[in-house]
Amino acid sequence: MLTKGLRDEENERINNILKQLISLTYIPENWNLDELEKHLNYLELTLRNLLDFSSDELIAHLEKFHFDWANAEQFADFIVLLSDRKEEERTQLKEKAVAIYEYIQKESKVFSFDIFNKIAKAKA
Repeated sequence: MLTKGLRDEENERINNILKQLISLTYIPENWNLDELEKHLNYLELTLRNLLDFSSDELIAHLEKFHFDWANAEQFADFIVLLSDRKEEERTQLKEKAVAIYEYIQKESKVFSFDIFNKIAKAKA
C-alpha cells in the first residue's frame, strides 16, 4: 500500500500523463501516433495492448498503477476520444471505456450522473 505522500505523488504523475494523452487526441489530421505511444508507455501500455487487453485486464492494469476513481474516469474519457480518431477500433475502444465507467460506478459505491451520462453516450 502506498503512503499518503507517495499516493499523492503517483496521482499527480498519472494526472500529468492523462492530460498529455487527452491533448494528443485533439490534434487535427496528421496526429502523431508515436507521441501517443510514448505517453502510453509511461503507463506500460501501447496502442496495440490497449486494444488487445480485455476490459478486465485493462482495469487490473489501471489498478496496478494505483489509479484513483478520477484518474480512471479520465482514462476512460481518453479512450472515448481515441475511439473517435480510430474508426476501425471504435466499438472495441468504447466497450473498454464503458467497462471502466461501470467499474467506477460499482466499486466507488457512489452514483454519478456524469458517469451515467458518459456510459449512455459511449453506448449510443
